[in-house]
Amino acid sequence: MRHGGQILADTLARNGVERVFSVPGESFLAALDGFYASGIQNVVCRHEGGAAMMAEAHGKVTGRPGIAFVTRGPGATNASSGVHVARQDSTPMILFVGQISSSDRDREAFQEVDYRAMFAPLAKRVAEIDQTERIPEYVARAFHLAMSGRPGPVVLALPEDVLSARAETPDLAPYDPPLSAVAGESVAALAEALAGAERPLVVAGGTLWSQRAAEDLACFAANWGLPVAVPFRRQGHMDNADPHYVGDLGVGMNPALGNALQQADCILSLGSRLGDTLTRGYELMSPTNPHARLIHVHPSPDELGHLWRPAPGLVADPREVVAALASLPAPRRWDEWTADLRGRYLAWQKPKATPGAVRMEDVILWLSANLPPDAVITNGAGNYAAFIHRYYSFRRWGSQVAPTSGSMGYGLPAAIASKLAHPERTVVCVAGDGCIQMTLNELSTAAQHGAAVIVIVANNGRYGTIRMHQERTYPGRVSGTDLSNPDFAALARAYGGHGEIVATQDDFGPAFQRAVQAGTLAVIELRLDPEALTTGATLAETRAAGEALQRRA
Repeated sequence: MRHGGQILADTLARNGVERVFSVPGESFLAALDGFYASGIQNVVCRHEGGAAMMAEAHGKVTGRPGIAFVTRGPGATNASSGVHVARQDSTPMILFVGQISSSDRDREAFQEVDYRAMFAPLAKRVAEIDQTERIPEYVARAFHLAMSGRPGPVVLALPEDVLSARAETPDLAPYDPPLSAVAGESVAALAEALAGAERPLVVAGGTLWSQRAAEDLACFAANWGLPVAVPFRRQGHMDNADPHYVGDLGVGMNPALGNALQQADCILSLGSRLGDTLTRGYELMSPTNPHARLIHVHPSPDELGHLWRPAPGLVADPREVVAALASLPAPRRWDEWTADLRGRYLAWQKPKATPGAVRMEDVILWLSANLPPDAVITNGAGNYAAFIHRYYSFRRWGSQVAPTSGSMGYGLPAAIASKLAHPERTVVCVAGDGCIQMTLNELSTAAQHGAAVIVIVANNGRYGTIRMHQERTYPGRVSGTDLSNPDFAALARAYGGHGEIVATQDDFGPAFQRAVQAGTLAVIELRLDPEALTTGATLAETRAAGEALQRRA
């Protein structure tokens, strides 16, 4: 006989879970007790949003569901931000939520929430376990759903009485992924469709990827002479130094690559949903009036035909498909088209100087030149991230951990989860001063659990992205975008870590090396010129452009 919390912990352990992220609550005390003897590390976080984001990032870097535990009511609502990231980023994740006792259901008891209604638009499945004996069944199904088809989040509610009750129930076998072989005739059909193109473009995206897939993609591109682009924040899907890599289609994309998407007559999408971010709000490629043939490979049958009419479409693991394509002989080559797109990418990588004694483009280029190829770069949302997209050269899969959902505050939790999963790798969080303050309290989590992440704070004293849009739309009418910031370096030292302020460009390299040598949590605060707004325009230039648009209107 075991209590429900022990049954749950044992079930997680059988599924290979070594670490969970939580903010403790009285609603799941039995689960906490289960962790005590299970050998599962319980990473105690400071906010449920941070815990959920850490679990989501763990899913990204390991390919296995990240696990988060939060309490009922406010705990669950706080955690919903991380569930949203997992949904939009197609990341396997399971969120366990403490729930009121079953006997109090539907009385609007203290912190009661109907989680099926609350999480229905965000999760692949939401369920409430109402029998202690069925805990292994529900958890097994959660692992299967989180990893099947298009990966995503599953939410399970845990009533207090179900967790504390004792039962005799057998453990179930751990999740076993289904066979993923791809039929040869299916691959041949894809190759035949691609062979008829004059200006093809391969787009490799989604979360079902690996270093082996990145290498197979490079082999396929080299054999066929094909250009390869990636969606927003999937730049680790292929070595950016490869001569067939031509850039990322997303926020702040190279305009020349956007033009290439419009010029392409055939697009081979390997795992990407081809959404609004990739197509610049469907301006570059319209679902209602497509200009190019689409060969669509996606793990979910629901995605094919959802927006785009595939010709042909294949429901399959893109990793298996690209491995099969890599071994096929090329019916023709597109070397000239590819070389032209690669040249446009290299031209885009040449830095455009921004004002100030510290320049983000030079910081990112220094990191790209000096970090090991397996270093992990994390970030949240903000204009600072565009400098990463444009100037950092990602060399390996898993080196970019960032939210395609555009969630602020994501970078620090993601860095902590990445460092705990890969303590031997250098993990750098790049964050804006507004972004970092969304989850700044997780510095305490990093310190407590020995996650020696290096955080680079781009401090320009404002919400830069919103200010950019504000100046474009309502130039000179500043409201709600200026920030009063703490001494970020001093905060790192307050948590027992290493902290420095960098005020001149030449100081950055030595400061970073000292942060590495410290071997602890470290924060490097960059004091940026407030005029430095985007990779392509200053604040004054953005305001002038907005004023010019108003005059023409």
